[in-house]
Amino acid sequence: MGLEAGTSRKGLPDIVFERMLRAIKSGAYRPDERLPTEHDLAAEFEVSRPIIREALRRLRDQGLIYSRRGAGSFVRAVGLREPLGFGQLENVADLLNCYEFRLTLEPAAAAAAATRHDAESLSAIRGALELLRDATNRQSHREDADFQFHLAIARAAQNSYFSTAMEALQEHIAIGMKFHGVSVKRETAGLMRVFAEHEAIADAIASRDASAARQLMHDHLTGSRERLYPTSRRD
Repeated sequence: MGLEAGTSRKGLPDIVFERMLRAIKSGAYRPDERLPTEHDLAAEFEVSRPIIREALRRLRDQGLIYSRRGAGSFVRAVGLREPLGFGQLENVADLLNCYEFRLTLEPAAAAAAATRHDAESLSAIRGALELLRDATNRQSHREDADFQFHLAIARAAQNSYFSTAMEALQEHIAIGMKFHGVSVKRETAGLMRVFAEHEAIADAIASRDASAARQLMHDHLTGSRERLYPTSRRD
């Protein structure tokens, strides 16, 4: 399984990441199965451990694996992605249906996160928020950080059904976030206002105010949908 020099213009971390991604998605590793150690993976791929570490970081950032301190890296249960049955998002009606589903799912997840979060899951929410803050200060919008913020909240709810549904919807949500980012950049202080919405949700969760977290998430998603496609245009 070694990587032959000169077979690709991609960097070695990219190649290792893609091969491990294919292995995970193909079912070569079972959900919650422990991955080989960095040392063993480095020997298998015939690369250095820093390259393996970078590939594992990318898998972790995409929610495909998780780490247990002192125990190594484990495969996250992603097998439900296909059975959930989300096909390609093809038109505006699909996007609006996605928002409708999110308005049911994410306010409940935010309320649960307010009640159940621990220090680690709250840190993940805050970390994504800081990426959004940095992008906002640069008058930019990062769809990846936006999704990681919402996914971190779903994971903080400590109910795998929330996070699995969000992971399965990632490509659909990303499309909405991309168009939403374009729309808010056209507005004066639009990016700052949307960041403030994210920050208020994070603060409510940190304060364990489930009612406020639920309402703020609902208002945020409703506002996002209206900015993207106002009610008057749906008639």
